[in-house]
Amino acid sequence: MLKKRLIPKLLLKPMQFGSLTKLVLVTTVGFDKTINAGDPVSQAKIYEAQAADELIFINIDSENASHEKVIQILNKISEEIFMPITIGGGINSLNLIREYLKNGADKIAVNTYSFNNPDFIKEASDVFGAQCIVCSIDYKIEDSEAIVYINNGKTKTNKTLLVWAKECESLGAGELLITNIDHDGSHLGLDLAELKNVCNEVKIPVIASGGCGVAKHFIEGFEAGADAVSAGTYFCFKDQNPIQTRSHIANANIPIRLHQ
Repeated sequence: MLKKRLIPKLLLKPMQFGSLTKLVLVTTVGFDKTINAGDPVSQAKIYEAQAADELIFINIDSENASHEKVIQILNKISEEIFMPITIGGGINSLNLIREYLKNGADKIAVNTYSFNNPDFIKEASDVFGAQCIVCSIDYKIEDSEAIVYINNGKTKTNKTLLVWAKECESLGAGELLITNIDHDGSHLGLDLAELKNVCNEVKIPVIASGGCGVAKHFIEGFEAGADAVSAGTYFCFKDQNPIQTRSHIANANIPIRLHQ
């Protein structure tokens, strides 16, 4: 049986320091309010020491932050840590995917551009392999339906989560990362109902994200069918780390790696 995975999610946002613009680590609440959480390289090293399985980095202000800055951070991180890294935010070309992979990324998370240009998922999967392409899907519950949002949660679409998830799978995505925007940073737990719906309908791995506040929420996510659970605020600000959380999960008889 495949082991379940714990994946810290690190959000990158440009901030001004005098005359310099740097990408810093932040957490969010509802994709809106941001809280400075420090240096992404230092935090990545901490997560590796705490036995995280993978890391996800998302540039949440990709329109204003150059990809060169993300690549600089990726280079530093890949020199310091030795675990799989997923990079996302503003991915809009095969050349950009190639650059990220050359500079230390193992997987690429696509979102807005791929929603507007679905064939991009197939092209990327054909060129780089399905295992490399993660479709990140953000959504809100409206009138009892899970509606997909793009542009970092700012733009409502006409597709439901389940329809788009199945379409992503058929186009060649190797993995899905799903996030309920209203649960983001809430500590109230994952959206288990929609997580179950997606996991029951697709065959590719599903990463659940948005809302973890206690170890029980991770357990519930795995019991709902998630192959991995990703969290940002929980690991940044809670007095918990992946090692402690992993122990709680193992005690619930869920298969998960216990040692580095």
